[in-house]
Amino acid sequence: MAGRNLVGPEADALDLGTVFRALGDEHRRVVMAELAADPSDSERGCNSFDLPISKQTQTHHFRVLREAGLIHEVDYGNRKGIRLRRADVEHRFPGLLALLDAELLDRTTGR
Repeated sequence: MAGRNLVGPEADALDLGTVFRALGDEHRRVVMAELAADPSDSERGCNSFDLPISKQTQTHHFRVLREAGLIHEVDYGNRKGIRLRRADVEHRFPGLLALLDAELLDRTTGR
């Protein structure tokens, strides 16, 4: 079933301040770190992230990430798919995803 793409900014319009504000929230950093850790860049459902927040708050966080240009969102009607905009983020902000991946590793290993 084809979904409706929810569009964020073009790659050249990604703004460092907007990206930093989006990543300023711990839950959004966790989402980004989990996406960055998956080199296959598979589409994930919103509910696949283990976030201790309500569905409404999750929706808000995904919208912030999309509007910052960090993720693609596809609305399938009864669910949404999330995919990292890895090439765009790496092109505009080299090394950012590696930092997020390292933060997730530190968090999971207790460093």
